[in-house]
Amino acid sequence: MTDRPTTGHRTAGPGGTVGVRKPTAPQTSGLTSGELRRRALDALTAARERTALLTGCVDDHDLTAQHSPLMSPLVWDLAHIGNQEEQWLLRTVGGREALRPEIDSVYDAFEHPRSVRPTLPLLPPAEARRYASDVRGRVLDILDAAELEGTPLTDSAFAFGMIAQHEQQHDETMLITHQLRRGPAVLSAPEPPRGSAAGLPPEVLVPGGPFTMGTSTEPWALDNERPAHERTVPAFWLDTVPVTCGAYLAFIEDGGYRDPRWWAPEGFGQIRRHDITAPLFWRHEGGQWLRRRFGVVEPVPLDEPVLHVSWYEADAYARWAGRRLPTEAEWEKAARHDPDSGRSRRYPWGDGDPTPGHANLGQRHLRPAPAGGYPRGASPLGVHQLIGDVWEWTSSDFLPYPGFAAFPYREYSEVFFGSAHKVLRGGSFAVDEVACRGTFRNWDLPVRRQIFAGFRTARDAGDAPRGRA
Repeated sequence: MTDRPTTGHRTAGPGGTVGVRKPTAPQTSGLTSGELRRRALDALTAARERTALLTGCVDDHDLTAQHSPLMSPLVWDLAHIGNQEEQWLLRTVGGREALRPEIDSVYDAFEHPRSVRPTLPLLPPAEARRYASDVRGRVLDILDAAELEGTPLTDSAFAFGMIAQHEQQHDETMLITHQLRRGPAVLSAPEPPRGSAAGLPPEVLVPGGPFTMGTSTEPWALDNERPAHERTVPAFWLDTVPVTCGAYLAFIEDGGYRDPRWWAPEGFGQIRRHDITAPLFWRHEGGQWLRRRFGVVEPVPLDEPVLHVSWYEADAYARWAGRRLPTEAEWEKAARHDPDSGRSRRYPWGDGDPTPGHANLGQRHLRPAPAGGYPRGASPLGVHQLIGDVWEWTSSDFLPYPGFAAFPYREYSEVFFGSAHKVLRGGSFAVDEVACRGTFRNWDLPVRRQIFAGFRTARDAGDAPRGRA
């Protein structure tokens, strides 16, 4: 399991190999120093409030327990957040003396796989909280005085934005741990807005041609999102909304998990070895399908996007439906391309930051919204819920863009490039907006099911529709 909340995050300290951004990529955000400081402060504060919620709602036993070998103990994530902040913002940006250099190796995500972290000499919960709080207090002093220009790390407060994203990504990781945790519910949130896909077409035609993929101007974009470059994709049809639980249930009831025709050989071997017959956390009981969600058992909601499926499951469903998963380039064109202006937007709805009316983000709700729930967030072509709700598997391997340069260290992205990891796009209800953009790229192993992932399907423009459900 790579150390990413999905998805998540992979972080090395500043001692890792540092790359240099291409000098031709403009790094200005158009904000004043005061505005940048406020933006950084707000992002750091929001992340810490969420961390406090996720670690404060359980007792010390739950904080130190490993609820799944796929995940770290929650207390490891808590101190790791503080340690990364110390290394990058106190030591590297602020030039301060190290507070706790002796724990650097304990909280190095590359040195210790998640499965062995409970055996490490971890800081106890109270000490981990004090440490993270002490680091944060010193970081705020540095933010007040830092020059937010002059180096790639400080331009547009990049390092502060990187650390805010890192903490939010670990918050998503911790939310995954809460989902895997057994016991009564400890988290609550209001229901997402109701909606209906009944009046929407089942699919949307995305025109072929060139578009701008990636970014060279988004100030807090990470290295794998860069640089902006032209891509051309043929015309294709894309599902208007993510595949729902109801649609996926038709695949299950048609024997989809028993029929090797629909599966990549490795995927069929995986489900046979582990006796997988439905999405993770689903079970059939008393004549109905139920799921467990953050300690609550409930009927599977047929109108919500399906969740907790692996890439292999998504790919098998698409084949069964006579379709395929979209490529990463197709997904981004559907999400960002404005056919009227020919330009790529920051988000499907435009260039403005997400609001609660645009997308289901930030753990505001503890579930995806029903299909069709965010009409204000639709793309110019009429594709819905591309941002938030569920991460969406694509057919693409995680590879660098032309002109890629690792920054600020190789271990964030470069060491994961290749065919082992598949790209996910769009974020989920567990992702904060600071770590979710139209260009944001997530990646994970195709077997992963505990992550908040779903999918939508596509077909070539020249192919006849062969819908099943």
